[in-house]
Amino acid sequence: MASAPNSPESTTRQDIMVPGKPAFSEMLHLPRNVYLLLFFTLGKGFQLTIATLNINYYAHSLGYRPDFIGLLSAMPALGSLMSSIPSGILADRLGRKPVLVGTAILTPLFLGGVGLISWAPLLLLFAFMQGIVSSAYWVTNLPLLTESTTERQRVGVLALNSFLLLGIGSLGNLLGGAIPEFVAGMLHVSAASTVPLRWGVLSAALVTLIFGLPLWFLHEPKHRTSAMPVNIPVPVSMPTSTPVHSGIVQPEPKEKLPLLLFVKLLIPDLLFTMGEGAVVALIQLYFILRFHLLPGQLGVIFTISGIAGGIFSLTAPLFVHRWGKLRIITTVMYLSAPLMILIGFAPTLLLAVGGEYARSFMRTLIEPVYSAFVMERVSDRHRATLSGCYGVTWSIGFSIGPTIAGWLQTNVSLSTAFIFGAGCLVTCSSILLLLFFGKSE
Repeated sequence: MASAPNSPESTTRQDIMVPGKPAFSEMLHLPRNVYLLLFFTLGKGFQLTIATLNINYYAHSLGYRPDFIGLLSAMPALGSLMSSIPSGILADRLGRKPVLVGTAILTPLFLGGVGLISWAPLLLLFAFMQGIVSSAYWVTNLPLLTESTTERQRVGVLALNSFLLLGIGSLGNLLGGAIPEFVAGMLHVSAASTVPLRWGVLSAALVTLIFGLPLWFLHEPKHRTSAMPVNIPVPVSMPTSTPVHSGIVQPEPKEKLPLLLFVKLLIPDLLFTMGEGAVVALIQLYFILRFHLLPGQLGVIFTISGIAGGIFSLTAPLFVHRWGKLRIITTVMYLSAPLMILIGFAPTLLLAVGGEYARSFMRTLIEPVYSAFVMERVSDRHRATLSGCYGVTWSIGFSIGPTIAGWLQTNVSLSTAFIFGAGCLVTCSSILLLLFFGKSE
């Protein structure tokens, strides 16, 4: 696969292709940026799971009904939908570091506001603002990791990033349940009361703040697509890839936004997120309605799924080395589709859980591969903008997918939602991705 223009590997090809130099040694000597970003990703994983577990319970303890709690849960996604593209454009123009540091400061602020406020309008406002500022993480993290690694390192680093976010981060489910229990024991009150659950929400905000402090030491990558200074004399005999005329370096033209490429990348992702949203967003409800499981049992099932899936994602570089990125992505989507149908029609709990574990493993396997595939398609000047666009497709897909799935489960049957999700994945992989990028691969 051809390297993306102006990416790090284009200037370090000799280093990474030295015979006998193992990729493992490169993974042990990563830039400082990578370690700082991975550390913050770990904190982000804890924040997401702790907050998800506690915010709805906290709102319920305040006396709010499920319709309001559903609206409260939608506010962060709505904020992310409105801010993803502006955040990406801002990161491309202002720089990745200030935008990422900003989200590390503002996310705990608004998340803490959710935990301290009990008035409905302010609760909705703070949740909406938390979604706006949190989108900056999603539009800067992947570009920074892409620009801070070589091609050989990239998939491994992105796999480790997914492992920390989805695998180790899933331990926040256990931590988010333990904190209210601990506070309740100290205060001799019920763990379902307001004060213990408030501490659960505030702990999510505190985790984000602590893990975000090292981002101040982040180094802003230089964009190699920026124009060179004009009228700098250079020897005519000097080897250079920049066109010269009479010994003068000519400035590079300003790179235009590749709109057609963006469309080819975003349409398959929209279908993919619709299919995933139709299954993932309602999978816990499905297990409750179909097999009558209790919340504690669900927590154990999905915690194991998250950790095991995160570990499995670390094998992504091995698959990519053997088969290539696009083949891995499309193959996993092909295999995930029948697994979704298996879950929806499984006659026993054991078979349904086995199908969900297999689907989850494959989903986490292609997460870093898919991220590397799309980021390498554009130059570093437009990667944050593309990440912002992916934030929009994620928000839309995880709104439309669950809505259609919920209608199908209510008006047709519980299992038909899984057929819809499987159809989205097959359409995305077999028709669109291969149609757009099959020949180039």
